[in-house]
Amino acid sequence: PMILEMLMESIFAIVDIYFVARLGADAVAVVGLTESMLAIVFAMSIGLSIGATATVARRTGEGDLDGAARSAAHAIYLGIIVSAVLSVVGIIFAPHFLNALGAEPEVVEQGTAFTRIMLGGNGVIVFLFLLNAIFRGAGDAAVAMRVLILANLLNIFLAPSFIYGKELFSVFNIPAPQWLIDNWIFPQLGVTGAAVGTTIGRGAGVLFAIWYLRHNSGRITIRREHWKWNREILSNLTKIAAPAVLQFTIGT
Repeated sequence: PMILEMLMESIFAIVDIYFVARLGADAVAVVGLTESMLAIVFAMSIGLSIGATATVARRTGEGDLDGAARSAAHAIYLGIIVSAVLSVVGIIFAPHFLNALGAEPEVVEQGTAFTRIMLGGNGVIVFLFLLNAIFRGAGDAAVAMRVLILANLLNIFLAPSFIYGKELFSVFNIPAPQWLIDNWIFPQLGVTGAAVGTTIGRGAGVLFAIWYLRHNSGRITIRREHWKWNREILSNLTKIAAPAVLQFTIGT
């Protein structure tokens, strides 16, 4: 399940590039350059997830399920802090990052909205990694795999729908009744649509994972009392995650 989970995380970018390819080279460049920036987000997310998996697995192995749930809650706190900072930086500096990576002016103009959505919505990436790491630490690796399956299926449907709108049927020669084409609710957003579809798909996966954690349906359940702030737990999480974040960030 963990191997399949990591493979499916790579499918998002492949799907986006496949569907925007018909928009031209500039659109492909936008996706490629933005994915190179997201490599930093992935690296930080993997580092955070290592801390989450280690602490949750330790408490679970001790039979302390309440401690595991508290560790999971504080891993989520840490994810909120990191993703909020990355979102602010990404939204403000998206066009500057594209320029710094050598994008042509027309690529910057076409891709700024895409990059802002992907970087500004990095929280869905962080929490896909983080929540799935919690499931793995608790021994529920199959749940993490299901989360990614849901997110990918939605992205495969939503990305082309938002990119092409009603033109989707003619671009890909999809036979459809006229009433469906006339009532197609998705707007034609171009390359920005790929970011919208991907973010919604990932976001749905995150919501499913949160729902699963809040209900007594798995090995770990986070209840209200587990959200009580504990500086020591957060500090221990940070000490474990920080070297891993640095290691993977340097690698990218």
